[in-house]
Amino acid sequence: FDWPDTGPVLEKISEEIGELKAAMADGSNPQHVTEEYGDLLFVLVNFARHLSIDPEAALRAANAKFERRFGAIETRLQARGKTPQSSTLAEMDALWNQVKSAE
Repeated sequence: FDWPDTGPVLEKISEEIGELKAAMADGSNPQHVTEEYGDLLFVLVNFARHLSIDPEAALRAANAKFERRFGAIETRLQARGKTPQSSTLAEMDALWNQVKSAE
């Protein structure tokens, strides 16, 4: 079966996120969390199809973007004599936003 447009797919994404949150909150069955995560990925791939997006290509591009941005963060930290491990999340998030704005 399939949805006629993206509206119901977005609703399904929200539903699957809710189911994943519930499985995580329960915490008693890691396999259930894995299954719900898989369901979310499945519907996200379906959403990509509705948008005429190759989900694998989109994920590869997102990974490349992350690596590029994180590399820039590491360079900026190194200039300060720091590493990611010796930095706070807030510090790295601020650098992330700087790198993102510069792109």
